[in-house]
Amino acid sequence: QVQLVESGGGLVQAGGSLRLSCAVSGRTFSNYAMGWFRQAPGKEREFVAAISWNGGGTAYADSVKGRFTISRDNAKNTVYLQMNTLKPEDTAAYYCARTSFTFVATPTHAFLYNVWGQGTQVTVSS
Repeated sequence: QVQLVESGGGLVQAGGSLRLSCAVSGRTFSNYAMGWFRQAPGKEREFVAAISWNGGGTAYADSVKGRFTISRDNAKNTVYLQMNTLKPEDTAAYYCARTSFTFVATPTHAFLYNVWGQGTQVTVSS
């Protein structure tokens, strides 16, 4: 069974940086696109970033474009989210997810992902 384990969250001041990691079990990691989503208290889960199965394509929410970078290391079965110039509105639980289908590009809708991690909390103080 595939498992996703996020790490790297924490408390940071506005303007600071964090790097989230998502370690994925299983031998077919490199066949799937991966995504990051976030959910703030009282709000719906929202798309943050996605990366294609081979890392050749990426997609970002407008709210994080230019500040966040998604990447993956298929040799380590790990996907990353580098977050720079953090803002208080970035405060949320961050989840990584694996797409339902192999060899797709960069899905931005949550229903296209069927395996989710437990989440890691990011808190940005003003």
